[in-house]
Amino acid sequence: MEDSQLFDLSPRHREVREIAREVAAKVAPFADEADEAVEVHQGCLDALRESGLARYVVQAAYGGHDEVLDPLTIAVVREQLMYSSAHLDSMFGMQGVGSYSLSVGGSEALKQQWLPKVATLDAIAGLALTEPDVGSDLRAITTTMVVDGDELVVNGRKSFITNGGAADFYCTLVREEDGWSMVLVPASTPGLSIEKGADLMAPHILGELTFEDVRVPADHRLGVPGKAFSLMLQTLAVFRVTVAGSAVGLAQAALDEAKNHAMTREQFGKPLIELGAVSQKLAQSWTDVEAARAFVYRAAALAKSDPLAHLDYSSMAKVHATESAAAVVDRSVQTMGRFGLVRGSKIERLYRNARPLRVYEGATEVLLDSLARRLAKGAR
Repeated sequence: MEDSQLFDLSPRHREVREIAREVAAKVAPFADEADEAVEVHQGCLDALRESGLARYVVQAAYGGHDEVLDPLTIAVVREQLMYSSAHLDSMFGMQGVGSYSLSVGGSEALKQQWLPKVATLDAIAGLALTEPDVGSDLRAITTTMVVDGDELVVNGRKSFITNGGAADFYCTLVREEDGWSMVLVPASTPGLSIEKGADLMAPHILGELTFEDVRVPADHRLGVPGKAFSLMLQTLAVFRVTVAGSAVGLAQAALDEAKNHAMTREQFGKPLIELGAVSQKLAQSWTDVEAARAFVYRAAALAKSDPLAHLDYSSMAKVHATESAAAVVDRSVQTMGRFGLVRGSKIERLYRNARPLRVYEGATEVLLDSLARRLAKGAR
C-alpha cells in the first residue's frame, strides 16, 4: 500500500500505521478464511490482541492509549486492517463503537469493570440499536426499559447486531417513558437469549437478541435518562469517519489487485495495462483512492478536537469514501475480466465486502438527506 502524498501524517500516526500493517500482514495468509467466519476468528483475535491496537479505542484512564480518542489514529488503523481482512477490521472497530457509550456515559465502577478488558480484547463489545422493524429510524424502536427499585428491566428484541453472540456486553438503546435511554447488558444476564443472525453476502458476526424481563443493576444505565441520542451522536461523531478509513483500505486493495493483473496479463500481444480503456480505469481508481484518503484523513483530524462540531465532514467523508470504494472495486472486477468473476478469488471477496460499507453506520441516502437539511439551514 502506497503512502498518501496529500496529507502529512505525524510520526506517531505513521508508527501506529506500521503496527497495523504488521497485523494485517500476519492475517493476510488466512484472510479468506477469516472473512467467511460468523464467529470470532481466533487467528485474527490473537494477532490483534498481541498488537495492543485495541488500546487506541479506550481512554488512557482505563488501560487505553490516549486521554482523548483520536479518530485519525483509528481511521489509519482501520485502513490498514481492512486492506487485509474485513473480519479483522470489524473486530478492531467494534471494540470502539461498542464501548464508546460506556466510555462517555457509564459510571466509574462500570467503566473500571469493563473498559480495561475491552482494551486488551478480554471482553468483546457490542452495540444493540436496530430492531426487526427499525433500521435507520431509531426513534421508532420498541424495546423498553422500566425502573423497578434498584434494577432496570428490559424487554424487546434487537436485530442485525454486530458481534451478537460473541460480545461480552451490549450497550443497548431502549425506550424509557417518553424518551430514549441506554443501558449496558452483560451477555450472561438471565433473560437475554441470542440467536444467529442472517447469512450476509459478506459474512459477518451477527446476532438476534431477545430481552425477556432482563434485569440489571440501576448503575448499568449509560448517560442521562431519556437522552440517549446524545450518546449515539457522540459515538457516530468519533467512529463514522473511521468507516471511511476502512473503505479507503478496501479500495486500495482492489486497485492493487487489478493493477497487478493488468501488469502481468497479456492480450493482443501486450500487457493489459497498455490498453487505453484499461489503463484509464486504473488511473481513475487511483484518483478516487487518493481523493478519498485525503478527505478521510482531514475529516478525521478535525474530528479529534470537537467530534460533534465536525460531524458533517465525517458524514461527507463516509459517503465519499464508501461510494468511491464501490466504484473502484467494480472497475477492478471489470479490469480483470473473467478472472474477476471467479468465486473464492480475492477480488470477489473485496467486491462483496465493499457493499455493506454503504449501509452501516449511516446509509448513504440517510447521510445525504441529513447533509441536505444542514445545507438548507446555512451550514458551510
